[in-house]
Amino acid sequence: MPRLAAALALVALLAGCAGQRLEDYAAETPRLDLREYLDGPLQASGIFFGRSGRADLRFTVDMVGSWDGNTGTLEEDFVYSDGRTERRVWTLTFADDEAFTGTAHDVEGQAVGRQSGSAATMTYRLRLTREGGDEITVSMEDWFYLLEDGTLINRARMSKFGITVGELIVTFRKPAP
Repeated sequence: MPRLAAALALVALLAGCAGQRLEDYAAETPRLDLREYLDGPLQASGIFFGRSGRADLRFTVDMVGSWDGNTGTLEEDFVYSDGRTERRVWTLTFADDEAFTGTAHDVEGQAVGRQSGSAATMTYRLRLTREGGDEITVSMEDWFYLLEDGTLINRARMSKFGITVGELIVTFRKPAP
């Protein structure tokens, strides 16, 4: 019986370390409000890491966000290192100062997000077109972290059937005036 209790205690400890919670960032500054940060022109650079951990694809993004109250439009124009381009237009709607939803042409249903303190998170299902033209739908878990210098870092995990298939790291910056 003592071995079972020790094993259960270890499982409980590991489960407690299994992930982050948005509440962990509630008291941290600078305070992130995506309605403010995603307003106006933005530039981003990112890299996609495949299942092997290899840096498979780099990209840049030019963005423009505009808001009417708690509803915003974020236009994203991607240029990938393999020469492809892509455009995604998000519509983001805040229910209050924390919770928001988002839609885009390649998102199944709605993205669901929250922000608190210096961070935000968003989950959604994204349709991707693979080489050859067939589509795959992946689950996305995005985390955003605002740094003191105004840089916003996005770490996104892509999964299929609960198995991680890739990760994105993206840095967002407001252009110099």
